Amino acid sequence: MTARTLVVLRHAKAVSAAGLADRERPLSKDGEHDAHKVAKALAGLDLRPDLVVCSPSVRTRQTAGLALPDADVLFEPAIYEAYPDELLTLIRRSDPQVRTLVLVGHNPGVQELVRELTKGDDDTGFSPGAFAVIEVDGEWAELDAGRVVAWWSPKGH
Repeated sequence: MTARTLVVLRHAKAVSAAGLADRERPLSKDGEHDAHKVAKALAGLDLRPDLVVCSPSVRTRQTAGLALPDADVLFEPAIYEAYPDELLTLIRRSDPQVRTLVLVGHNPGVQELVRELTKGDDDTGFSPGAFAVIEVDGEWAELDAGRVVAWWSPKGH
């Protein structure tokens, strides 16, 4: 049985602008800077995703583009405002050929997904731009648990 790798990435910090729809909020300057730091952190872990599945919001698109510039990205509307069980269903539908999958989404869904998959009760939060690298055994279709092998946050780096 070959392990698979799931990277759960929360979008980097976005601007708050009156009158701008939530889905249209772009990254702030700090968010852009942090997304570049995510790229360096992922490169340092030697992670090369086979597929990136990303919410279609502006801030997640920008985060994916800056953090994973060479990756194939699939924009999935179901990720926006998704609950952990909905995210898990989406991951379980992934092609078995995908060995390393990156999910770019929003809180609270991404943090709760990581907590549920790893059976952890980490209450330190999942700040904008944070990611968890989770090693999973078996097929995506059977995913119900994994092990955190790396955790990164722009707040700590």
